[in-house]
Amino acid sequence: MIFKRPKIALIGGGKIGSLLAQMCSYRQLGDTVLFDITANFTKGVALDIAEASRTEQFNVNVTGDHEYQSIENADLCIVTAGLPRKPGMNREDLLVANAKIIKTIGENIKLYAPDSYIIVITNPLDAMVTLMQATTGFPKNRVLGQAGVLDSSRFATFIATELGVSVQDVNALVLGSHGDMMVPLIRHANVNGIPVQELLYRKYGNREKADQVMHDIVERTKKAGEEIVKLLGNGSAYFSPASSAYMMAEAIIYDKKRVVPACAMLEGEYGIEGYYAGVPVVLGRDGVERVLEIDLDKKERELFLASVDVVVKLKEDLKQLGYI
Repeated sequence: MIFKRPKIALIGGGKIGSLLAQMCSYRQLGDTVLFDITANFTKGVALDIAEASRTEQFNVNVTGDHEYQSIENADLCIVTAGLPRKPGMNREDLLVANAKIIKTIGENIKLYAPDSYIIVITNPLDAMVTLMQATTGFPKNRVLGQAGVLDSSRFATFIATELGVSVQDVNALVLGSHGDMMVPLIRHANVNGIPVQELLYRKYGNREKADQVMHDIVERTKKAGEEIVKLLGNGSAYFSPASSAYMMAEAIIYDKKRVVPACAMLEGEYGIEGYYAGVPVVLGRDGVERVLEIDLDKKERELFLASVDVVVKLKEDLKQLGYI
């Protein structure tokens, strides 16, 4: 019996795309094509990765190209192309600049890879996923955004650092839009089932201090991308976004049924109709196989709805600009 290896198209040859090409090759997720409009750059990156195949012991193909035809028949497309944030720039500032890029990419994915699944990373994330789905016309389960996995990983990392525990034992969830209005769920954060707030109270001995420390962790999570942008001085995060996207790609290709937060289309869940937002989903061979609804208290729900309002505004902006 002959088995067909998955084909993964990485659209955008910057740092995230290049890291993903390395991860997908080294871990043998599938044959990988790295696409970018820069004629020779992606070919050079792909060749460099391929020349490590002997030492890293992988047997999948990795190529680079600047022609959209190279993504033909891809099973999974991961879109990283677009302008990165610069110091002082928020995600909304990127809307006009990146909308044109995403629309062009969407049209070519529809033409050359009409049966593919799409993971979008480009910012402003929620708007770009919305535009990608509108442009391709693909079913909602096949177009999703990578944000919640990254934001939740950041939240968990900061909690683990504060408590001095292994991050592997920290469960933390972030909902809503990918930006300053995201909603890290304090009440649900735990270390192997032990509430984080309880552990903070035990560490500091009073509720007020524990609440303040958690507040600081939440605010750092919201500003985590901006913190890295400022530290780098030129560019934005790439290791953690690439790792998060790989986790999602692996869940789809290997049908892992992972429960992860992702930017998914809501059609009635959480009382939201027709908008993308970060929510827990089951991710498997059919993409977003279902959205999981969790109970939110009054404050959590208010914060979540305020976060979705950002997506509503961005979608309206896209309509006014004539993109959807």
